Amino acid sequence: MPPRSARLARLSRSVTFSACHRLHSKSLSDEENLKLFGKCNNPNGHGHNYKVIVTVRGEIDPVSGMVMNLTDLKEYMQEAIMEPLDHKNLDKDVPYFSEVVSTTENVAVFIWDNLQKLLPQGILYKVEVHETEQNVVVYKGEQTIVK
Repeated sequence: MPPRSARLARLSRSVTFSACHRLHSKSLSDEENLKLFGKCNNPNGHGHNYKVIVTVRGEIDPVSGMVMNLTDLKEYMQEAIMEPLDHKNLDKDVPYFSEVVSTTENVAVFIWDNLQKLLPQGILYKVEVHETEQNVVVYKGEQTIVK
């Protein structure tokens, strides 16, 4: 029987977490923050039920038939997403956001970085964060060149 070429597949899993935050940059004045972030700059913050979809990519293992064991992915997502973010005030309870504005873009980067530490090298394909049904950020680990 001739050798089969490797088959690539993408596997996705989702979780939902609740958290509050305030969009506020320490680099801007109170007036500039209010102008830029509007009602999302409320000093008391506001909350979201975030939906996160994590996609991994790799070869389908010929023995298991899987790109990755879903039980393992679930555990990694619990550690990288749910434990640090669920039912938290992002700005006050998550050290990363003490210096980084807690936008959905930065939440996606935070999740990517956390997952990269846990997942097998090179398997993470994308992190998709739904702040609302209308607002979605997709992050694939891209970085720009520091100028």
